[in-house]
Amino acid sequence: MTGRLAGKVALITGTGGGQGRAAALLFAREGARVAGCDVKAAGDAETVAMVRAQGGEMVSLAPLDLTDEAQVARWAAFGAEAYGGVDILYNNASAPRFNPVEKLSLEDWNYTLANEITLIFLAVKHAVPHLRARGGGVVINTASTVGLEGAKAAPGGAAHAAAKGAVIALTNHLVGELASANVRVNCITPGAIDTPALAASTAIPEVRERMTANHAIRRMGRAEEIAYAALYLASDEAAYVTGANIIVDGGGRQGSGSNFGDFDPSKWNTPRAGT
Repeated sequence: MTGRLAGKVALITGTGGGQGRAAALLFAREGARVAGCDVKAAGDAETVAMVRAQGGEMVSLAPLDLTDEAQVARWAAFGAEAYGGVDILYNNASAPRFNPVEKLSLEDWNYTLANEITLIFLAVKHAVPHLRARGGGVVINTASTVGLEGAKAAPGGAAHAAAKGAVIALTNHLVGELASANVRVNCITPGAIDTPALAASTAIPEVRERMTANHAIRRMGRAEEIAYAALYLASDEAAYVTGANIIVDGGGRQGSGSNFGDFDPSKWNTPRAGT
């Protein structure tokens, strides 16, 4: 297969749907061989079938818990063994829990940090040796606009904002630490993206309207629009790009934020899944 990622091997987390599925399909169309994973085995199997149906190459491990270090190490080795190495790590998977800070349990706080920042640390830790063996590569992390400005469009998102801010900080640190290994490290910061992870909240018309009320582009983003940003960062076109944070939010940060009033943020809590 030819394309912008021809000959590359990409590890992508959270490929069972949403942004992870969009990235798997796009990366494969552009010539990459993809190794995916997700806690959702059925959704992940669907993605593998979709990639292969379009003529691409993909293998995956699912169900797989990215907060379990042994499983992460096994997944990174699995991808490297399947395709002879690793060139790209795309940390897409994420799962927050929401509640006002007075009501946020320690369990939900720890769950959010484990599923939004610890899983990135573990994936980087176990993918980097494979990138070094390849002579270099790319790490792409997924943050969120809440990591820049707080969760004004996600009420009850204290843990989510803290974790996504940590993703940006970790990305900035890794730029220098991994430079000698010829590994570029960049970040994508999405705003409100229409994916299964937000389906519970965006199914409520009032919530959907308020999420985009102050956007310059008055709609939610699409998973494919995040995948295209990741494609650029993963490609050789971005060979001089490291330490970047690409914000894909429809101009949402330029607004004043959304007023959710008495909306119960716990309605946003869904089972862990790819973003």
